[in-house]
Formats: sequence, C-alpha cells, structure tokens
Amino acid sequence: MATLQIREALRRAMVEEMRRDDRIFLMGEEVAQYNGAYKVSQGMLEEFGPQRVVDTPISEGGFAGLGIGAAMVGMRPIIEFMTWNFSLVAYDQVVNSAAKIYQMSAGQFSVPVVFRGPNGLAENLGSQHSTAVDSLYAHFPGLKVVTYCDAADAYGLLKAAIRDDNPVCFLESELTYGLKGEVPDEEYIIPLGKAHIRKPGKDVTVVTWGKQVTNVERTLPQLADAGIDVELIDLRSIRPLDHDTLFSSVARTGRCVVVHEGHLFAGVGAEIVARVQEACFDHLLAPVQRVTNRDVPQPYATVLEREVVPNPERIAAAVRKVMGGHHG
Repeated sequence: MATLQIREALRRAMVEEMRRDDRIFLMGEEVAQYNGAYKVSQGMLEEFGPQRVVDTPISEGGFAGLGIGAAMVGMRPIIEFMTWNFSLVAYDQVVNSAAKIYQMSAGQFSVPVVFRGPNGLAENLGSQHSTAVDSLYAHFPGLKVVTYCDAADAYGLLKAAIRDDNPVCFLESELTYGLKGEVPDEEYIIPLGKAHIRKPGKDVTVVTWGKQVTNVERTLPQLADAGIDVELIDLRSIRPLDHDTLFSSVARTGRCVVVHEGHLFAGVGAEIVARVQEACFDHLLAPVQRVTNRDVPQPYATVLEREVVPNPERIAAAVRKVMGGHHG
C-alpha cells in the first residue's frame, strides 16, 4: 500500500490511463503550466507535452464543447473545471450535448468524456463558489455522477470513469485534496454504480457520499455510546444508484437517514427518500429523514458556513429522531 494525498491518487489514475491509451488527454484552466489550480496535474505537462495536457482560456462553454466534439470522433478527454460552480456556464454543453448525443444519433456517437473538478463547499468562498451540483447533473439520463470519500476510492473510481464510454461527472473537493490515505500498489478499478457499506449496523441506515462520509463517521462514537448501531453506506455513485445495497440495508434496519450537501428542495436526498419509501415502505419503522444544506445561499463567514451545511450535531439529531427512543 502506498500512502497518497487524494490529489496524488487522482493524478496517479490519470497518468496511468494516459500511459495506457494515447487517445486520453487532459484539458482545462491552468492544468499545464501551473500544474493545476490544486496541483492535481503536477508534472503531467512534462511527461505528456502540450498536446495532451492543454491549458485553456477562461471559457468553460468552449472547452467543454471542444472536449465533447473530440470524444465524438474517437478521443477520450478529461475536462477539468476549476470548480463545478464554473461548469454552469457550460451547462448547455454537458446537458444538451454530452448527455443526449448517443440517443440523438441512434448510437452512432458515444461521448467518452470525464468532467472533473471540486464540488460543493470549500472554505470562505461565498455563495457563488460553494454550490453542490450533484442533483443538477444527476437529473439527466445519459450522465453518470460519481464521487469519492478517500484516496483509494478517488483512484479506483476515476480510472473506471476514464474507461467508461459514457460522459461522467466526477465530483471532487477542495477540502479533501490534501487528505492522505492508503492506495493499493497494484492497479484496481471500482465499478461505477456500486455502493460501499463502510460500517455494518443493525439499527439505522445512514446514506451519504463524498466528504459527508467523514462527517457521519465523526458521529458514530457518540451514537454508539447511546446504544445506536449505525449502518453507514457510501453511495460512491449517485447515478447510477445502487438500489440493491440501499434497499437491502433499509429492509434490515427499518430506519434511514440521508445526509448530503446541496439544498433540501429537489435535492438528491429527495430522490433517495422517494425510492426507499416506494421499495421499503412495509419495512420502515419511522419516516426517512434528510440532513442537507439549509435552504439559503451559502454564507461567507466561517461560523455561518458551519451552520448551513450538514454537521455532526445535526446528523446525530436526525439519527436519534428516527430511532424515536428505541436504542439497541
């Protein structure tokens, strides 16, 4: 096992895939000369040259569209958005082109492109740079939406995304790029659409993904002290969704809490709640709870940031609510 920062695990995945397949290239703002805004692509220009590690103007609509066109004619681009907030000016390209061309061309054109970059809250970046876009892209058939919580998953999921013949939205986090974790020395790939039970339990299923996995893990000791045995599911893949793992867990525990960044209204959590109650209604012992960002634009101040996004106190309160005093 190698101990790598998450940025290093992502870089290793891209470098190995680019060595394996010369159709793959990386394109985005500051990915080449500057080694990446978050140093994810450090050293890649030196190895692969400016034809395969390509700096772009500040024009997300332009380089996203260029990547989609390149994918249609046989290349396999990795398009880096400096933040997914900036992807919104390329939303038409991703949603109306990348997601739909395979269907509109009756299967004549695939779009094997990975859009990647940091998603959701960082620190003190204000409302225009803190958007969690999970639900905005998961809404559209034709797109896959994937995220990770540690270095090993970052490596294994990004390799799978690069090899996928469909457009994949790969959601990262500025807050986690420097976190370290063990990554197997040998190559491995995590199939897209397969959730991970990070902790088995019998009392309540807590479903989350991305950096909120760590937030939930912080609540586990206090919940265990209260006699509550949590089963923690990391979805990894928002679309496609691993129904089998999710439904079988809720059927066993009878209780479910969904934790995610992004707003309550029309968020990914709302879709998960709907599907759980449709499939598991007869097993539920309490209404499914959601812990999300509060329905306000993200504030700038640190103390207000913490109050708006999910935090361990709110997560623990939601778990206690579904337990309704029935512990153990």
